Amino acid sequence: MNEEVIITCALTGAGDTVGRSPHVPVTPRQIAASAVEAAEAGAAVVHVHVRDPESGAPSRDPRLYAEVVERIRETGTDVIINLTAGMGGDLVIDPEQPLRQLPGTDLVSGLDRLPHVEQLLPDICTLDCGSLNFGDGSNLYVSTPDMLRAGAKRIQELGVRPELEVFDTGQLWFAKQLHAEGLLDDPTVFQLCMGIPWGAPADAGVLASMVNMLPAGAQWASFALGRMQMPWVAQAILLGGNVRVGLEDNLYLSKGVKATNGQLVERAVSITELLGARVATPDQARARLGLAPRA
Repeated sequence: MNEEVIITCALTGAGDTVGRSPHVPVTPRQIAASAVEAAEAGAAVVHVHVRDPESGAPSRDPRLYAEVVERIRETGTDVIINLTAGMGGDLVIDPEQPLRQLPGTDLVSGLDRLPHVEQLLPDICTLDCGSLNFGDGSNLYVSTPDMLRAGAKRIQELGVRPELEVFDTGQLWFAKQLHAEGLLDDPTVFQLCMGIPWGAPADAGVLASMVNMLPAGAQWASFALGRMQMPWVAQAILLGGNVRVGLEDNLYLSKGVKATNGQLVERAVSITELLGARVATPDQARARLGLAPRA
């Protein structure tokens, strides 16, 4: 069991959730305010996507990331900033004409997913460790070995800590290969992403197997989608890991009750403490994750 738990809050994500809850933040002001709310509730880390302020659609615009980061920092809130670098991997194909890309495709190189990371140098950025059939239909997430090697090398050069987003066991296998090739520095930081169709299921046995595959000294967290979010907080802690909650992965506090990010973090804090563990402060999390002290 993990006695000192790092809580990450994934604030908004890239999913089609804006119309399903009034609490999903969209504008940079809203995302930054939600980050502060999560930090005040007990999150040591906030995981940031950005959205087009007018449409709510997911975006890769570095200017939006810059505004979110600036707004968080100008409040003086002590929180670790984790920027997604997973955008730009979406490929939607015509199943009858597979070489034809359909609307919804946003596919760029591994390096072209990193301009905001290069500009802002966050504490952490994500690296999605493989390709995946992303849900039903013909939507693929594309992250090839060549893309991953290029992205990992650039992130390493920037001195940013990559959080390795792992959606299945083969992706974990390849992340370990990146480490063996010297493209990842210690301590490696893993996020084990469970319950995303069609990756690793939200199954305790599968999670335990993935934990057993981690390299020595790795720091890890895990999350699961929807109603499994809070049970997964307990599951991850009991297996020795850290946790992630937030509106990216789940919109509800209980059946029919829409949550805010702050409320989801508060619930995760309660579960952590009921299990007899402590919630890590941002400084404690920085030490564990190998990050520089707060400036």
